[in-house]
Amino acid sequence: MTVPDITAPARLTPYRGRFAPSPSGPLHLGSLFAAVVSYLDAKAHQGQWLVRIEDLDPAREQSGASAGILTTLVAHGLEWDESETYQSDRIDLYRANLATLQRQERLYWCQCSRKQLTGQAVYPGTCAHQRQPLADAAIRFQVLSEQDRFVDLFQGLQVCAPCEQAGDVVILRKDGLFAYQLAAVSDDISQGISHVVRGVDILDSVWWQRELYRALGSAIPHYGHFPVLLRPGSEQKLSKQNHAPAVQNHTASANLVQVFRALGMDFASDSPPQLLQQALAQWRCRPLFSQIHLQSRTLRLD
Repeated sequence: MTVPDITAPARLTPYRGRFAPSPSGPLHLGSLFAAVVSYLDAKAHQGQWLVRIEDLDPAREQSGASAGILTTLVAHGLEWDESETYQSDRIDLYRANLATLQRQERLYWCQCSRKQLTGQAVYPGTCAHQRQPLADAAIRFQVLSEQDRFVDLFQGLQVCAPCEQAGDVVILRKDGLFAYQLAAVSDDISQGISHVVRGVDILDSVWWQRELYRALGSAIPHYGHFPVLLRPGSEQKLSKQNHAPAVQNHTASANLVQVFRALGMDFASDSPPQLLQQALAQWRCRPLFSQIHLQSRTLRLD
């Protein structure tokens, strides 16, 4: 299947954005950066900003992390517009969408191990013939698009041959947990998310997600992938895997000033709400594609 040459989806209104952290630990400066960018872009468009906790993997969840994340957002003046949601409460939605995809004959059961797939950049379709449920198997979603393209809000035109470059993706793991791609798309559809603003490190997942939107009969949101922050003096991104320290709520203003400097904004220390208002005024004044910082793939902290 070849997707028509449409570089941007039909505009969804009103603007509804979201921040969707996983509770595998407290927010670090990189995740605060992600929250601030998505918040500013939503508010600059007079939109709503939602918070969703992606807590589908209990083994990775740190006790108290969900509450800590929400507390940190509030401490930094980042107030969300509706009650926060938790993916662990939305399993019935994922099951319903899984059933929809099965009726479309877009699913198959995969028993391949990680060891078997070592060195394979794209899943080779080994189990594509397994169209009936199997024990001890993941469920893969079959990608059909030969070509796809869209204009990223920050990175510009993106082009892919999903069948060749992305391949079929796991949407239900062998352990019975729903995988990120189906859960995120299901939630974004259900919540009417019009703009997905997130880090460029997960841009590759957009091709699977766009394919899922089409299969589920939903309009595709606008995407904006901003650069990841690098640790000072390092080529490593700020992440939990790289042991980035948690942001401290009692230094919220200083934390925001550091984030804004990475974005090319420089403000004197003030209360978090006032700092956000200053940043929002600048954000509204500058077209997205003139924000050179956001068109790069990495930003380095001072």
